Amino acid sequence: MNATFTNLRTVEDAASPGIRDCWLGDERSLAESVEIFEVGPRDGLQNEPNMIPASRKIALVDCLSRVGFRRIEVASFVSPKWVPQMADGAEVLAGMARAAGVSYAALVPNKRGFERAVAAGADEIAVFGSASEGFSRANTNRSVAESRAEFRPIIRASLVQGIPVRGYVSCVIECPCDGPTSPQQAAEEAASLLEMGCYEVSLGDTIGRGVPETVDAMLDAVLDRVPVDRLAGHFHDTGGQALANVEAALEKGVRTFDSAAGGLGGCPYAPGAAGNLATEVVANRLEELGFETGLDLKCLNECAAMATKMRSGNV
Repeated sequence: MNATFTNLRTVEDAASPGIRDCWLGDERSLAESVEIFEVGPRDGLQNEPNMIPASRKIALVDCLSRVGFRRIEVASFVSPKWVPQMADGAEVLAGMARAAGVSYAALVPNKRGFERAVAAGADEIAVFGSASEGFSRANTNRSVAESRAEFRPIIRASLVQGIPVRGYVSCVIECPCDGPTSPQQAAEEAASLLEMGCYEVSLGDTIGRGVPETVDAMLDAVLDRVPVDRLAGHFHDTGGQALANVEAALEKGVRTFDSAAGGLGGCPYAPGAAGNLATEVVANRLEELGFETGLDLKCLNECAAMATKMRSGNV
């Protein structure tokens, strides 16, 4: 299928050369295929005020495993004191039915979290940095530089064990503490995570303030430092611009996007950051644009309905 762009440049302009890193598997045409990285079980549920039983989280992961995702983030090994919703990560990883060809990821904030994720059987881990000092301190009680120092030995140890590492950069557009983020700050953090060994860096509009113009400016700076096929977009829909921002990123050649079934989401340390881009919404839009996602949309809608019930407290 040939991708048909609406308000985008030609396929030749938008596509990037090269093959995705070996951690990501098969070769494919970047001009025709877009991967959605499902983050609902972790980033989607972490901020829910009503405690959700592990059995319901496992059921959601099992449903998502049938959709066709290649990667699903299912747990976070942060301190239960700070994010109690994620206290049962090991139970979720132990109880879910692993699907062939799916990599199950876990977020880790420090060495202890890394050790717990490995013991629980995570297929890959994710570390998270910030493009802004204010959010870094609010989220981790560490400066940007201190966070990098914390992650470097974790990434090294993970790679030695054959466990791939993904990196997140928060607040690439605007910070709830510091205001607008300079594109150069986002580029510096993304380049740092790549240099430390992350196979991919996800660029997060954490509070959903981005618009296509600011996404363009941010990506221009990041692409001076990081190859486009090592990047993903993570757009919250707080301002109603997430789909437009996806299209702006597509135009720059980005071909991986994070989203959460049912539009679950929100960061405990970013007031007003409710709402990841709903997976079913972005999947349908990508299909309209002519991109292949490889997802079973009927099954995805079933998962979204399940996730929505969790969000409304009907657990």
